[in-house]
Amino acid sequence: MTPRRPTEPEPDKSLRYTPPQDLSKYAVLSIGAAIVTMILKGGAAWLTGSVGLLSDAAESLVNLVAALVAFIALKVAIKPPDANHPYGHSKAEYFSAVTEGVMIFVAAGYIIVTSIGRFFHPRQLEQLGLGLGISVVAAMINGAVSLVLIRKGNETGSATLQADGKHLFTDVVTSAAVLLGVGLVAITHEPRLDAIVALLAGLNILWTGFGLIRDSVSGLMDISLPEETNQQLKEVLDRFRRPDQIEFHAFRTRRAGNRQFMEVHVLVPGFWTVSRGHDFTEDVIDALVEVVPDIRVSTHLEPIGDPRSYADETDY
Repeated sequence: MTPRRPTEPEPDKSLRYTPPQDLSKYAVLSIGAAIVTMILKGGAAWLTGSVGLLSDAAESLVNLVAALVAFIALKVAIKPPDANHPYGHSKAEYFSAVTEGVMIFVAAGYIIVTSIGRFFHPRQLEQLGLGLGISVVAAMINGAVSLVLIRKGNETGSATLQADGKHLFTDVVTSAAVLLGVGLVAITHEPRLDAIVALLAGLNILWTGFGLIRDSVSGLMDISLPEETNQQLKEVLDRFRRPDQIEFHAFRTRRAGNRQFMEVHVLVPGFWTVSRGHDFTEDVIDALVEVVPDIRVSTHLEPIGDPRSYADETDY
């Protein structure tokens, strides 16, 4: 091992990037909510005989499976880079989100099939007041947990928490529709209304599942960061630009789960020393990270006067 020269400064070991958070505790919250609401809704369905409440209980079972998958994905996503995954494991979140979308499709399919069968074979509902009360409590639990998950997912950029929160919110929508259906049955004494409302809720859930799968596939294909974020980063680069001296090109950004990445080529005068070019590039990266704290920036230093420096100048 080559000894360090006395004149060389000690390396700065401070962290530039904030390590990813362990968000699995939010999945545990989702698991708990799914278990409690599944028991409550199952009991309400058993008491009333409502196909809407039965479908609602089935969706809670789907929520439980999805929450377990989310827990595993969040644990995998925070694992540090290794030899086989040099960019980390954050894309594991997208697999969880796709799974949630598929599970929503399964729940919606069950609701639709069950509601169609009950429409042609209606039955009078019983103990509606107690059943409705239980369902309201379950919906309130899911509503509160979904708000927590969506807020934290937006704050951290976690695709898993966003998907799980939206999934739970579809459960709230389903519960509201079921409550409406059961309430209409109580008023009109027409049992088919329970099936009709359950069918409409199932179709709405299908659309939510489609949206989750679409967004997750976009993430797996390295979708760019939002235009607002890209514009903020470009404005930072503009502060460092100098006509015919300092330029930037090949600007690219992408998101991978709760991580954000940026690449850019830095063009500087050819007579600059390696040390000067390096120090300048580090200053640029620091300014970029100050604006978007969790972004990982990769740069490529090039002499501005060399024609080969422009072989990859597109920013797309």
